Amino acid sequence: MRHEHLASRYIQLILVLLVTLMSVNITPVRAAGLEAFDFTGKVDEDRFKALIVQLRCLVCQNQSLADSDAELAHDLRREIYEMMDQGKTDKQIVDFLVARYGEFVLYKPRVEPRTWILWYGPFGLLVIGLLVLMITVRKRKNQRETGFSEQEQQRLNELLGDEANPEPGQEGDKPA
Repeated sequence: MRHEHLASRYIQLILVLLVTLMSVNITPVRAAGLEAFDFTGKVDEDRFKALIVQLRCLVCQNQSLADSDAELAHDLRREIYEMMDQGKTDKQIVDFLVARYGEFVLYKPRVEPRTWILWYGPFGLLVIGLLVLMITVRKRKNQRETGFSEQEQQRLNELLGDEANPEPGQEGDKPA
């Protein structure tokens, strides 16, 4: 009886801990990307959000500035906000960030000669693959079937015995 009571208390304790941990993770501390910015002035919140979604977090690399919680992402969002507050256009802000951090900061790289391989490389590989497939299929079509010569077939029949390859009209020729 005592063991059952003790087990019940442990289960209750574990459940309380799980609920506590889950509630801590569910409650948002702050919305990532919009930390304490005042959007009542010159800076439009929608424009700000649209711009930080287009830019990559340089620390996380697989998240936008809007999604990242890295310290550098916070700094870059603050810097973007300040540039918007100074009246700079989106193009000026993006050009500044690209000059400072390179094309990698953009989630969608610009189409220019040095990025053509990123944009058109996959299509080129697809075309090459299709050409190789077509050439291979044509070669196989043009190859004639290589069977055994009469001498080879006779030798094969001798090795396998007459039962393995019966003459037409014998018992082995009947459908099973």
